[in-house]
Amino acid sequence: MSIKPTWIVATLFSLFLLPAISVSQIYELRTYTTHEGKLENLLDRFQHHTTGLFEKHGIRNVGYWVPTEKPNTLIYIVAHNDRSGAKNAWKSFSQDPDWKKARAASIADGPIITKIESTYMNKTPFSP
Repeated sequence: MSIKPTWIVATLFSLFLLPAISVSQIYELRTYTTHEGKLENLLDRFQHHTTGLFEKHGIRNVGYWVPTEKPNTLIYIVAHNDRSGAKNAWKSFSQDPDWKKARAASIADGPIITKIESTYMNKTPFSP
């Protein structure tokens, strides 16, 4: 019996895309402002440590942006199953020894972040 390519595509779609568009998810918009000259340190930490640790603790990465009009700023969106799940995931993440080690290494030359803002959001019915 041969497996048809359309079956493979449909299976991949259902496994990877459908969970990302679940209506029961809650999204979190986070904005980090860094000290002058420290944005690269933050981006490096996210690229090499934070995003993987987020996934490990059930925090789903949606996207990351650096605004063109706001220097020293990282804006990103993550997804959670619900607010309770978000609270538990952040607690678990903050206690992870790998996170503590990565954070300590990244601030060895001084603090990186001056401000963190967080907003929880629900997806509208007309969102793509």
